[in-house]
Parts: sequence; structure tokens; C-alpha cells
Amino acid sequence: MTTESETGREGLYGMRGLLSVTLLLLLVLTLSAEANKKAKAHKGGRHDKSRPASECSSAETQYGKCVPEHGDCGDGLREATCKDRTDKIHCRIPCNWKKDISDCKYKFGPWGSCDAATNTKSRSGTLKRALFNAECQNTVKVSKPCSPKVKKARGEKKSN
Repeated sequence: MTTESETGREGLYGMRGLLSVTLLLLLVLTLSAEANKKAKAHKGGRHDKSRPASECSSAETQYGKCVPEHGDCGDGLREATCKDRTDKIHCRIPCNWKKDISDCKYKFGPWGSCDAATNTKSRSGTLKRALFNAECQNTVKVSKPCSPKVKKARGEKKSN
């Protein structure tokens, strides 16, 4: 025959066992979730989006041009080399921008008037800053085709 104190001890040991199993399951779930997160970060050959994890400063690092993964614009990778280590880091080339000056940031003036001979308009920009130690021109001139539509002033009604 069991006494009340023995029954209480069995209940206590049962609770400890349940608690131990619960904590073990929680630990396993946490570790598998972390492993899954790391696996997803490297899925499909993607690389870490941050700059290379090394002891080199940005000034010591040599950066290559951004090479789009598909086509001539969009997400891509660039090589970052410092000392004997080369990493690939995430970059992006805007699809509506000049590819040769994509790592250079310029302040542009207003668009000029349309040149009837070439059907283009242009504007110039002065260098604000160079990204990734890029070699940039101090001033650039960009052009685009003239708009075929004539813009109407605000409040002007469309004639039918």
C-alpha cells in the first residue's frame, strides 16, 4: 500500500520529467529554426547583403563593378577585395539609370529644352559623392528623348 507522501513524490517526479521533455523540445525547435534561417540565407548561391566581414576598412577595400544577375539592371553582385580575401556583396543597378555612372551620385539641374535636330533634351550634373571608391567624373551630361506629348497647364480642360 502507498502512502500519501509516496503518491506526492511520484507526481512530483512525473512533473519534472514532463518539464524536462518540454525544455528539450523547445531547445531542439530553437536550434532547427536557427539552422533553417542560415540555410535560407545561403539558398541559391545568394551572399550576405552586408559588406565583407573582415578587418579591412572601406578605404582599404577595392570594389569591382556591380554585375547584374539577369539582364543589364536589377539585383547583382560586386567583388570586394582586401588583402588576400575576395568577397561577393549584394548591389543593385537601377533599371532607369545610366549603367556607367551607377556608383556615382550627382546633383542634376533642370532638363534643357528639346533640340529639334536630335529630338533629345539634356541636363548636366555635378558629383556629390562616389560609392564603393568608384572613379567618377566631376561633371556629367545625360540626355533623353523629348516627350512626344505637350504638357498642358494645370486647370486647362481637354478639348473634344
